[in-house]
Amino acid sequence: MRLGIFAKTFPGNEPHIVLSAASLSGYAAVQYNMACSGIPSLPQRISGKDVAAVRRAAKEAGIEIAAVSATYNMIDPIDERRLAGRKSFAAIAVAAHEMGSKLVTVCTGSRDPADQWRHHPDNATQSSWDEMCREFDLLLPIAKSEDIVIGVEPELANVVSSAEKARKLLDTFRSRHIGIVLDAANLFETATLEKQNVIVSEAISVLGPSIVMAHAKDRTQDGGFTAAGHGVIDWRHYLSELQTHGFDGPLVTHGLEAQDAPEVATFLSGHISALEA
Repeated sequence: MRLGIFAKTFPGNEPHIVLSAASLSGYAAVQYNMACSGIPSLPQRISGKDVAAVRRAAKEAGIEIAAVSATYNMIDPIDERRLAGRKSFAAIAVAAHEMGSKLVTVCTGSRDPADQWRHHPDNATQSSWDEMCREFDLLLPIAKSEDIVIGVEPELANVVSSAEKARKLLDTFRSRHIGIVLDAANLFETATLEKQNVIVSEAISVLGPSIVMAHAKDRTQDGGFTAAGHGVIDWRHYLSELQTHGFDGPLVTHGLEAQDAPEVATFLSGHISALEA
């Protein structure tokens, strides 16, 4: 596994500043956000100059661009915003390969009109599922044209809210251009250690080789999010299950402050080293 971090963890709007900070903090890879280039996270256009700057900064810092974020609300009830998100996905997909990545990440969205991360009861309906699938029908030709993988992250408050629904999505499209970004902390809010480990094991077993990236944030006992190593996630279990099922990709942490990045790098690197011992 290669240790990575959300590039946006670090302040700055120039890629060489952000990627240098990631490297100095102990990371070998990032999930890049276009805001780190001083443009919107979801730009409608990315210039060749911006692409070249990311590629050059990554090479100089010795950092892999493991993925580029193109997260928008795929079932946004406001059509104009969804169209804008799709256009941004296309712009990022075109640029990602030249930045050094073939993975572009998305979320499957919520019917909540104000917050794509907030649960809405309609998310679980067949109509929302069908609407999400129609959006994938529009994204897949872009992914095929640019030869990138759409990284879909199961989120409790989104349409794809579980490993089982992620499996259903994969089986629906059967495309090598769709993969799964798995985060153990997204699979439950509160659970005993025994129950948590059962949930994580079952999720990894169900998704197996379709996991293209793993995320590494933590859960507090009351169900909130915190930095890796500061919560209840059983990291030895999570990472060993990933390894057992053949995962050898980027493990990308987020949900932390820049000043905590070196400590989290040391914590996660220790667990990765233990797997390899």
